[in-house]
Amino acid sequence: MTIVEEMARFVSSSSYGRLSDDAVLQLKIRVLDALGCAIGALDAGPVAKIHAIEERFGGSRLCTLIGGGKTSPERAALYNGGLVRYLDFNDSFLAKAETCHPSDNVAPVLAASEYAGASGRDFLTALAVAYQVQCRMSEAAPVRAKGFDHTTQGAYAVAAGASRALALDASSTASAIAVSGTALNALRVTRTGRLSNWKGLAYPFMSFGAMMAVFMAAEGVTGPLEVFEGNKGFMDSIAGKFEIDWQREDLEAVTRTIVKEYNAEVHSQSSIECLLALQAESGFRAEDVESIDLRVFDVAYNIIGGGEEGDKKLVETKEQADHSLPYILSAALLDGEVMPRQYSHRRIVREDVQSLLRRVEVHPDEQLNSRFPGAMPCRITVRLRDGRSYERSGEDYEGFFTRSMGWERAAEKFRKLASPFADEKLRQKIEEAVKHLDRIEIRELTALLGRTGKKAS
Repeated sequence: MTIVEEMARFVSSSSYGRLSDDAVLQLKIRVLDALGCAIGALDAGPVAKIHAIEERFGGSRLCTLIGGGKTSPERAALYNGGLVRYLDFNDSFLAKAETCHPSDNVAPVLAASEYAGASGRDFLTALAVAYQVQCRMSEAAPVRAKGFDHTTQGAYAVAAGASRALALDASSTASAIAVSGTALNALRVTRTGRLSNWKGLAYPFMSFGAMMAVFMAAEGVTGPLEVFEGNKGFMDSIAGKFEIDWQREDLEAVTRTIVKEYNAEVHSQSSIECLLALQAESGFRAEDVESIDLRVFDVAYNIIGGGEEGDKKLVETKEQADHSLPYILSAALLDGEVMPRQYSHRRIVREDVQSLLRRVEVHPDEQLNSRFPGAMPCRITVRLRDGRSYERSGEDYEGFFTRSMGWERAAEKFRKLASPFADEKLRQKIEEAVKHLDRIEIRELTALLGRTGKKAS
């Protein structure tokens, strides 16, 4: 049996009964969080362009678009996935050499589940499968250092989750995963240098392709079953040799994922909380700051601090801003928060934040690096113009797995994000549907999501 056949057997045999109570709760929190991000992005320009394409070309009206309308499953995965991802406010999973956003799988698994007429329990099981595949491959087979994007492992996760939602047998599931994994290997340039709209659309676009692989496999199209270990396969060409014993895997990876407290790249979360706490306890004003010195672990430095993935002081767009520690910290200090409004073009180009971000210096610290990913350590020194200085260290933040975000806090975030596009009554219905996903049919939830979109009064 090849590796992909072993993975497929794990996928097709997974059941709701294998989920712990905590895993079910965490899945529901991640779904609510992802849906809040999606509804809150309904006026996002790049996603609107996808909607325009959808209206022009269309697809069979089988699956719900968040905000209204219906289309084919793979197109729903693309559009809804773009909504989930646009704000860059959804969950993350931290491995030593890879970071991913497992709730990117919500949109494709939701589309497959709606198409299949699945129950909420089936949806949660399929989503848990997608989380497990993506998180475990991120740990065992990181690809970032080789120049590939984390959506590369996502191609296996989406195909696995969608196959489970459609209740494909192990043979068809293996082909679906093999086709998706062979075809959809994305480059890391997506997230380096001058970031573009593609940063938020790479995973949704991959999901579009992965869903097509699943539906082709469901019709009997076969895939290269040696996708992992074969000549010029994934191990040979990209990841190197690795081992995951799929017979021993559970469905608990979701319990090790983390939810964002602030609307910024995940590795910035503890630094933001630390800086705001330092300001609160010391009482200094942003206009009094001479400089900010931040010490962080290597991954944060390399991705958002000005390390190997490019300069972070040239900030002109939303995509550049939410992946720039100098901008994020400056906006936090000036505005007291980091939410979607901190990424409006008008806010980004204002002189106060542009001036302050140039006085933020980010440095890697090997001592801090040794504690990642079990912690998200940072140390901040703020020097004022009058010569005073203040220092504070941080280890985690509310939403990290050592200080997890509970249902009510997640619901507050959902309400804040969704309120522009869903009135209070509709928000409450969506919350209740997600809270009781294990008792309803998935189409009850998607029907509610189709009612969002109109500006709430």
